Amino acid sequence: MLRVLVKRSGFVPTVASGVTEARQRIDAEDPFDVVITDLMMPDGSGIDVLEAARERDESTQVILITAHATTERAVEAMRKGAYDYLEKPFDNRALMATVDKALEKRTVLGENRHLRAAVEGREDGGLIGVSRATRDLRELLRRAARAPSSVLITGESGTGKELAARAVHDLGDRCAAPFVVVNCGALPENLMESELFGHTKGSFTGAASAKEGLVRAASGGTLFLDEIGELPLALQVKLLRVLQERKVRPIGGAEELPVDIRVVAATNRDLEAEVRAGRFREDLFYRLNVIRVQLAPLRDRPDDIRPLAQHLLGKHCALQGRRMVFDDEALAWLCRQPLPGNVRELENRVERAVALSAGPNITLDDLTLGSATSSTDDAMAPEIGPNFDLDAHLGAVEYAVLRRALASTGGVRKHAADLLGMTFRQFRYRLAKYEDDPD
Repeated sequence: MLRVLVKRSGFVPTVASGVTEARQRIDAEDPFDVVITDLMMPDGSGIDVLEAARERDESTQVILITAHATTERAVEAMRKGAYDYLEKPFDNRALMATVDKALEKRTVLGENRHLRAAVEGREDGGLIGVSRATRDLRELLRRAARAPSSVLITGESGTGKELAARAVHDLGDRCAAPFVVVNCGALPENLMESELFGHTKGSFTGAASAKEGLVRAASGGTLFLDEIGELPLALQVKLLRVLQERKVRPIGGAEELPVDIRVVAATNRDLEAEVRAGRFREDLFYRLNVIRVQLAPLRDRPDDIRPLAQHLLGKHCALQGRRMVFDDEALAWLCRQPLPGNVRELENRVERAVALSAGPNITLDDLTLGSATSSTDDAMAPEIGPNFDLDAHLGAVEYAVLRRALASTGGVRKHAADLLGMTFRQFRYRLAKYEDDPD
């Protein structure tokens, strides 16, 4: 299944039946860009594949696939240099989105085998753009990367907060260590403490084995706390202590364990307003807000749309095995769009145009063909009569907007939630009202 999925996305896959064959192929062939491996296999572990691939070429990016019960091993893999891991069952689009990001990092690291992209000539941190705002952002990230202080990245959904966080990591002294992403809005609240801080064996019902936790998995590297505004108050207290003492106590543990982490947090919320409302701790806010990085929306830097669109066109042409260019009318139209979804929306428009275009040039028709507008527009203009049901109409509007957001983000629910300014849990709850199986 993965072979077919990867091939349809424009890549040339090499398949191995297990650890032994994977090692043979890694030794015999040119270094791979990305390796996707299961964690548990009859003849060994995916960690064995990870170590073999990284020994062959340290810029090869490895993605682990694991069942929930083996998260501890996946955390161990992150400490040994894995790019990311996904739990079964995984979403195909989420997997390919992870592959895309892994390839971007492979490109940066592949240009410099010493993993010092900032020093050896790549100073953009992967940020595309020519505007003054983007040039200033590159400089700020480069300076922030040299400091050990916490960084708080703010901005609208789709502006590239995770990309900026990765730039801070990749351009700094910790670039060879793990970059561990914690999505505070997607973790189930009842599991969040265990996922973050770990637990001891038998510390609660179902704790059949000890778990290290993501904070300790990031030791030596960077802990990226995405959607930090979603973290419950009770966990904010514990996170504050970790940041102050640089120690973590697993659930059920009798002692605190030292951790060495660089913390980068991100949010699209106004944390100052959250502090005033009592939903976010003031002391934690000041602990995180040492270096503030504010990402500007695309409407404030229209000069970046053209180079971004060209970059995204090249990316998706490579993924889909095509060679295309924008015609002048299409590119001019794209540069005039408000793009409330920012770079994420721009990428969605470009990807759809590449997929639907019948010729070598992307035209204005290609950019507008297949856009998800009709269902929402129809729902907004109902026929009002004696039997008009307002609740049903409002439900239809809500469902149409949810579906449009999904279409705009390629079906990735987390990104759709970001686009609508809600948490992943809120989005899933609303979608569940209209679909029997929202997951």
